[in-house]
Amino acid sequence: MLSWHVERPGPVAARPLRRRNGPLPTAAEGELLLRVLVCGVCRTDLHVAEGDLPVHRPGVVPGHEVVGEVVAVGDGAVGDFAVGQRVGVAWLRHTCGQCRYCLRGAENLCPESRYTGWDADGGYAEYTTVPAGYAYHLPDGYSDAELAPLLCAGIIGYRALRRAELPPGGRLGIYGFGASAHLAAQVALARGAVVYVMTRSPAARELATELGAAWVGGAADEPPEPLDSAILFAPAGDLVPPALAALDRGGTLSIAGIHLTDIPQLRYQRHLFQERQVRSVTANTREDGREFLRFAGQHRIRVTTTPYPLDRADAALADLAGDRVYGAAVLVP
Repeated sequence: MLSWHVERPGPVAARPLRRRNGPLPTAAEGELLLRVLVCGVCRTDLHVAEGDLPVHRPGVVPGHEVVGEVVAVGDGAVGDFAVGQRVGVAWLRHTCGQCRYCLRGAENLCPESRYTGWDADGGYAEYTTVPAGYAYHLPDGYSDAELAPLLCAGIIGYRALRRAELPPGGRLGIYGFGASAHLAAQVALARGAVVYVMTRSPAARELATELGAAWVGGAADEPPEPLDSAILFAPAGDLVPPALAALDRGGTLSIAGIHLTDIPQLRYQRHLFQERQVRSVTANTREDGREFLRFAGQHRIRVTTTPYPLDRADAALADLAGDRVYGAAVLVP
């Protein structure tokens, strides 16, 4: 089986990913064995490969936006899954189910949580496994390549939008316009929002305009009117002050990334007074995933992808780091 591993975390220019040929994994108790049909390339994979996130599993196979075909069902696997079925694998892979966070419906905050492509091998491979309780049934009407980005970029964007507390018909600012942002924008637009996009990428500005953004500007540009809510998708802490300054009274900034560079000094009167608030996003619950995938089944979302063959996974990651990907990068075995 062909797979890619993070041999030694470091800059993508140093080629932290290495190809290997090895045996197929097997489905342990409660797991599904999948033949990978498509795996999305997420910015979190870049953080794992470059060492922005600490090593949890040495030599891990990245990838947590997996569309796969079930080829084996392990003993004790829960859920209605069968050989030949198409299912989805996302970032969240395990929670304890017993801590106070899990019991109150906040399993994304579980101290025992584990993640695909960080704690366990993921989808940069021809085969992978997933605990059946964390696999997703997928909506009809989408190709494998279109479905893959929905499984992290889509789900996290959906949670970030919820955390932003956008009022009905409100004004939403989006900072950075990659895979997750271009999906979250469509959810907001379908719900009647006015969307303003700030991004440094000319190609992303073009895509935002095509999708219906009311205004598109540079990464730190001031939008034409105050925002009710904003989402920061770019992993750039220096965008937090301009995003807060762009909020109207009572506005909320939701920071979507798992990693963010340092935030510069804030001025209370300019950035936080008048009950502006900042909220982070930590992974997602399975219910977030199910809600978003139901939404995708009811509303046709345009998913823009750039395909790469699996044997060029390192190139896909380098292009993502260099902002050379249009929409979402996906790996096709």
